[in-house]
Amino acid sequence: MTKTSTIREYIAANADAIETALAQSLPVNWEIPLALRDSMSYSLMAGGKRLRPIFVLAAAEALGGSREAALPVACAIEMVHTYSLIHDDLPAMDNDDYRRGKLTNHKVYGEAMAILAGDGLLTHAFYSISQAHKVHGIAADRVLAITEELSVLAGARGMVGGQAADMLGEQGITKLEELEYIHTHKTSDLIVFSLRAGGHLAGASEEHLAALRKFGHAIGLAFQIQDDILDIIGDEKKLGKPVKSDEKQQKVTYPYFIGMEASEQKIKELTQQGKDALLQANMNNPERLLQLADYLMQRDH
Repeated sequence: MTKTSTIREYIAANADAIETALAQSLPVNWEIPLALRDSMSYSLMAGGKRLRPIFVLAAAEALGGSREAALPVACAIEMVHTYSLIHDDLPAMDNDDYRRGKLTNHKVYGEAMAILAGDGLLTHAFYSISQAHKVHGIAADRVLAITEELSVLAGARGMVGGQAADMLGEQGITKLEELEYIHTHKTSDLIVFSLRAGGHLAGASEEHLAALRKFGHAIGLAFQIQDDILDIIGDEKKLGKPVKSDEKQQKVTYPYFIGMEASEQKIKELTQQGKDALLQANMNNPERLLQLADYLMQRDH
C-alpha cells in the first residue's frame, strides 16, 4: 500500500492480509477434533479491529522490517487476544452472550469446548511465532526475545494478572491507581508486546524498543479509557456487544472516578505522550504509528 493511503485504507488493507494469514494459520493436515477446530476458528475468524496485529506490522515497517516475516507474529498476538476474549466471556468470568455481534463461543460450543478453544489458541500462538524463524529466517535470538516477552506480557505479570485484578476489583476498587493497574495489564501490555515484537523483528535498538514500550503503554491506557467511555455512550450495533455492561456488573471505570470530560482529556494527554515518545526516538518511518494513535483516540467502536 502506498504512503499516501489514508489510515483507514491502511488499516483495511492490513486487516485483509491478517485475515488471510489467520485463515491459513492452523495446518489443514493436522488431526484435530472437528469441534475443537471449529470452535477455535469461530472466534478467531469472527472479525474485529485486528489492531494488535496491525501494530506488529506498523512497528516493523517503522524500522524497516519485513512485513511478510511479521505476519506470523501478528497472527500470534491475535490468537492470544482471541483466547482471552473467549475466556473473559465465560459464565465464571464476565458471563457475556455476544462478542463482535455474534453469540459468544460458549453459547455455541459449550463451556468445556470454549475453554479448550482458548487453550488451543494460546498455545498455537507460540507455534506461529516460531515460523518467523523457520519460514522467514528471522534470527533465532530475536524470535526468542519475542517469545519471552509474550510469555511475560500475556501471563501472570501481564494480561492474566490484569484480569485477575479486575475480578478481585469487583469486590470494590477505591483508588484510581488500582484501576490503572487493571487497564495497564489487561489492555496496554498486549499492545506493548505487539509494538516491541515488530521492533524485534526489524532488529530495533534498545532506544527504539524503549520508545515503543512508552508509546504502547500510553496508547493502550488511552484505548481502554475510550472503551470505558464507549460502554456508556457507544452504539451497540457498532460495538457488537451490549453497552452499559460495566454498570450492570458494577465495575468501576475511569468516567466513574474522574467523570466523562476528564476521561476524554486524559485520552488526549496519553495519546500525545505516546506520540512524543516516538518522535523523540528518531525512527525512520513512524508516520503510520502516529496516525494509528490519532485514529484510536477518535474511534467510536
